[in-house]
Amino acid sequence: MHAPPMKTPTPATLSIFHHLFASAAEEMGVALERAAYSPNIKERLDFSCAVFLGDGRMLAQAAHIPVHLGAMPASVHAAIAHCAPFQPGDVIILNDPYLGGNHLPDITLVSPVFIDNAAPPDFFVASRAHHADVGGMSPGSMPQSTELYQEGLIIPPLRLVDAGSRNHALWQLILRNVRTPTERSGDLAAQLAAHAIGARRLAEIVQRYGRAETHTHAAALIAYAEKLTRAAIAQIPDGRYTFCDYLDDDGQSDDPVPIQVCIHVEGSALTADFAGTAAAVPGNLNAVPAIVTSAVAYCLRCVALALTQTDLPMNEGAFAPLHVRVPPGSLLDPEPPHAVAAGNVETSQRIVDVVFGALAQALPHLIPAASQGTMNNLTFGGSAPAGPFAYYETIGGGAGAGPQANGASGIHVHMSNTLNTPIEALEYAFPLRMITYELRPHSGGSGKHRGGDGLVRSLQFLQPVTVTLTSDRRSRPPYGLHGGQPGQPGQNSLLRQGVVRILPGKATLQLQAGDILSLETPGGGGWGE
Repeated sequence: MHAPPMKTPTPATLSIFHHLFASAAEEMGVALERAAYSPNIKERLDFSCAVFLGDGRMLAQAAHIPVHLGAMPASVHAAIAHCAPFQPGDVIILNDPYLGGNHLPDITLVSPVFIDNAAPPDFFVASRAHHADVGGMSPGSMPQSTELYQEGLIIPPLRLVDAGSRNHALWQLILRNVRTPTERSGDLAAQLAAHAIGARRLAEIVQRYGRAETHTHAAALIAYAEKLTRAAIAQIPDGRYTFCDYLDDDGQSDDPVPIQVCIHVEGSALTADFAGTAAAVPGNLNAVPAIVTSAVAYCLRCVALALTQTDLPMNEGAFAPLHVRVPPGSLLDPEPPHAVAAGNVETSQRIVDVVFGALAQALPHLIPAASQGTMNNLTFGGSAPAGPFAYYETIGGGAGAGPQANGASGIHVHMSNTLNTPIEALEYAFPLRMITYELRPHSGGSGKHRGGDGLVRSLQFLQPVTVTLTSDRRSRPPYGLHGGQPGQPGQNSLLRQGVVRILPGKATLQLQAGDILSLETPGGGGWGE
C-alpha cells in the first residue's frame, strides 16, 4: 500500500503527529508497568519512556518522571557515540552516570528503530527504570557512599541484544551482581517488551503517513516547541536573578552544601549559571550535568505552560533556548569516581528550589513557594526463606503554596512524579507491617495561602533488615514567599523497645525485628502574608 502524498504541516496535522508520537511513548509505559516484576516499577511507576529521531534528537516523551526525561537524551547520545553503527534488533543498555546515566539504579535501554530495515535508523526508543537493587554496599543500591564503585554495578553503553540475539553472557553478569536477580531479570524483560511496542507503533505511523511526511512533521514539531518556549521566555522581564539555597549536609559531615544560580533572561533566551555552587562533596549528593539540565528544563517547562497556556510539546526544541553553565569540579559537575547516588534524587530537588527562587523575583505573581524539597528515599533489604529481598521507595510531602491557592498535601513534587506504594502491596511483598500512613497536620507553612502538609509513614519490620535513609530538609525548611512562612522540616525516628531515637537525614541502620521506623516528611512553604 502506497503512502498518501506528503502534506505541508498545518496546526491540525502538527497536533495529530504530536499526539501520535507521544502516544507511542505512553503505550511503552503502559506495557512496562504491566509486565514489570518489582513493586517499585509496577506500583510506584518509577520509570520513563521516550521517542527520539535517528540523529538522537528527542521527539516525544510520556508524562513520566521529570528527572529521567530531561536527562535521557544524554543516554541516547552516549549509545550512539559508543555503539554505532546499529542493526535491526539491537538494544543498548547503560547506567554509568559518567557515560549518559544519572545514578546506577536507573538502568536505561536504547533501541534503534529501522523502517524497512533501511540504514541508518529512523528513530530510537528509550526507557529508563529504577531497579530496586543493582548491587553495591547496601540493599537497594542507595548507600551512604563516598565513591561510585560502592553504589553498584556500573554498566557502560553495551549491546544487551545484538541483532535480535540476547547477549546471555552480559545478562548473566548483571544478574550475578545484584541481590534480587529474578526481579531484575523480569524488569529488564519488561523494558524490552516496552521497546517492542514503541518500535511497532512508530512503524505503523510511517506506514500510514509515509517516511517523508513523518520526518517533516517531526522536524516541524521540534521547531514549534522551540518557538513556544522562546515566546514564553520573552514574557519574563529581562535581567539577572540570583538565588541560593542549601542541602542540609552530604551524609559525611554536618556542613551545609550551597547551590546557587544566576538566571539571566535576555529576549527569548535563558541562561542558568551555577557559579557559586559548592565544590564536589565526599558524600553521594554530587549530580552529573544531565541532571542539572533536566531540573532547569523542568522549571522552564512549568513557567512556559503557565505563561502560554498552550499544550507545549516536550521535545528537543524545548531545550534550544536554554543554556546551562556549571563549574567543572563542582557539586553539579564532579570528576569520576565521585559518588552520585543521591544527586539524582535530592540535589535535583534543590536545583528546582533555587531556580524557582530566582524566577520568583522576575515573576512574583506566578512562582509558588518551595515544596518539600526532598524525595525522602527509603531502601531496605535482607534475607527471607524465599530468598533475598530489596526495596526502594520515595515518599511524598507538602507542595508549596502559590499565588492562587494552598499547596497540595501528601504528594510527590517536582522531579519525582511517582505514585506511593499501596500498603497492601508492601505488606504482601515484604516482611513488614505499616503502622501509620497519614498526613502530618500543620506542617505546611502559614500565609495568605498555606503550604501543603507532609506525611507520616511508619513501618514495623518483622525480621532484621538493613535500612538506608537518604533525605533532606531535616534542618533547613522549605522557604515561603512574599511573607509566607516556611514549611516544617522533616524528621526521621526509630522506636525500639519503647525508646524513641531521632535519626539523621542520611544514615544506614541495622534494624531488629519489632523496630518501628518513622519518616515525617516536610511541609510546603506558605505564600503571602
